Amino acid sequence: MKQKITILGSTGSIGVSTLDVIARHGDHYDIVALTAHTRVNELALQCIRYQPQFAVVGTEQAAQALRSRLAAHDLKTIVLAGEKALCEVVGVCDVVMAAIVGAAGLAPTLAAARAGKKVLLANKEALVMSGQLFMDAVIENGATLLPIDSEHNAIFQCLPRGFNRQAQQHGIARILLTASGGPFLNREMGTLQDVTPEQAIAHPNWVMGKKISIDSATMMNKGLEVIEAHWLFGTHVDQIEVVIHPQSVIHSMVSYIDGSILAQMGNPDMRIPIAYGLAYPQRIDSGVHQLDLTKIAQLDFRKPDLTRFPCLAVAYDALRAGDTAPTVMNAANEVAVQAFLDRKIGFLMIPDVISRVMDTVPNRPVSDLDGIMEQDALAREAAQRFIESR
Repeated sequence: MKQKITILGSTGSIGVSTLDVIARHGDHYDIVALTAHTRVNELALQCIRYQPQFAVVGTEQAAQALRSRLAAHDLKTIVLAGEKALCEVVGVCDVVMAAIVGAAGLAPTLAAARAGKKVLLANKEALVMSGQLFMDAVIENGATLLPIDSEHNAIFQCLPRGFNRQAQQHGIARILLTASGGPFLNREMGTLQDVTPEQAIAHPNWVMGKKISIDSATMMNKGLEVIEAHWLFGTHVDQIEVVIHPQSVIHSMVSYIDGSILAQMGNPDMRIPIAYGLAYPQRIDSGVHQLDLTKIAQLDFRKPDLTRFPCLAVAYDALRAGDTAPTVMNAANEVAVQAFLDRKIGFLMIPDVISRVMDTVPNRPVSDLDGIMEQDALAREAAQRFIESR
C-alpha cells in the first residue's frame, strides 16, 4: 500500500528535494497535499505533475490565482488558503514532511504531531519555540518523529535502535554537531561589516533557502540545532558540542562513554536524510552519488570562535535560560535576518538585534501554543522597534 504524503513547504529546497526522492519511488508514495506560501507558479507546476488532492497557499488572493492556473489544466485539486487549512491537510495523510521555514511552520507541524502522524521534521523552529509542548504531543498521540536536518538525522542514525531519549541509559557521553562554518569562516573579522546578502547566502557546500543560508553564515543555524538536539535526544545542554568541519562530509557524531565515536558520512545533499526518513527503518535510493573517500584530501575539525559567531553563544544561553527564551531569540533572529536581506541593517547587527530583544522581552513559562505565539509576537515587535530606531 502506498504511503500518503503531505509536504508542508513543497516549493522550498527541502520540499523540492522530497519530491525528487518520491519521484524515484512512485510505487511506494502518493502525494495528497502540497503547500506553499506565495509561490503560486512553482506550486502550480508541482500540482500539474503530481496531481495532489489538496494544495494550500498563504492567502485567498494566492488561492484564486492557483485555482485559475489549475482550472486551465482541468485538475481537480482542491485549493485552500491559510494556517487553518495547513493544519487540516496534515490529517489526510500518513506522513508529513514539515519543511515550512520559520515560526510559520509551528502550528501545522504541531497539528501533525497531535494527529499521530509520521512527522519528518525539517522545521527547526517547531522544537526551538515549543520544545516541551511539541515532544509531549508526539508522545501522547503516538506520533513518529524523524529528524530531517542533516545533522540530527546523522545523530539519529548513530544512536542505538530503540533509543528512548535517555542518554545515560545508552552510554552516550556527548552529541557532536558538525558545522561547515559557512562562507565567512576564514574571512577577516574587520571586513564582516561590509558583507552583502548575496555573499552571505553563497554557502560553500549546501544549496539552501535565503533565510537558512544567512543563519548558516551567522551560525545561528547551529544554535537552533543545539536547542533542537536537546529536545530530540534528551541530552543536557553541556552534552551538546559544536565542531567546525568545513568539508561537510561528516554530518554529525555521537560520542559514547567507552571512548567510541560513531559518525555518519555522505555527500552534502539533503536527499540522503529525506530518503532515510521516508523509508525508515528501511533504506531506499536517494539519487545521491556515493561518497568517494579516495577523493577527500583531508577532514578538518576545530572549535567554533564565539567572537566570530556570537549567535551560537546566544543560542546556548537561551537553551540554558529555558522557558520562552528560545522563542524570543528565534523571533528576533527571523526579523533581523529579513532586515539584513532587505538591506536595512548590516550583517554584524543581526546578533545585536537578537541580544537587545532578549534583554527587552521578559522570559516566562508557557504551556500552550497561544502563549508561545504571544511571546513570539512581542519579540518581533521589539525587534522591529529597535531596527527602526537606529
